[in-house]
Amino acid sequence: MPKKIIGRIDKVDFPTLDLFDIDVKIDTGAFTSSMHCHKVTEENNVLKCLFFDKEHPNYNKKIMVFKNYSTTKVKSSNGIVQNRYMVKTSMIIFDKKYKIDLTLSTRSEMKYPILLGRKFLSKKFIVDISLKNLSYQQKLNTKKEQINNL
Repeated sequence: MPKKIIGRIDKVDFPTLDLFDIDVKIDTGAFTSSMHCHKVTEENNVLKCLFFDKEHPNYNKKIMVFKNYSTTKVKSSNGIVQNRYMVKTSMIIFDKKYKIDLTLSTRSEMKYPILLGRKFLSKKFIVDISLKNLSYQQKLNTKKEQINNL
């Protein structure tokens, strides 16, 4: 399967989390993909956190609940190793559904609530940092075509 070109940022959907048109940053420096959230708590074998995205008022501080999760060690760019929760979900990008593992991190004032790392990008995408929102533009064009065909 040929690799798809992706820009440095985009907007994607996480249908199982009821999140749509969420900003993502393509981060080839990161191995794992990450979702920024706050107040991560584990109780009664359920993980809860507040999704954080100030650009999306409908989703900002939305409570996420995960029954299927694990923990993993993540090394930051400054070399510090953290234990983080990791959840499995699905993501739609370029009109295709992919499974993705997301580590949960609490980092305030992040511009992009989701980082897509090398583990997800590998064998699927080539990154062109001069481009942005390629998948989102494709999605909008598909919607326009559907409306025009009515």
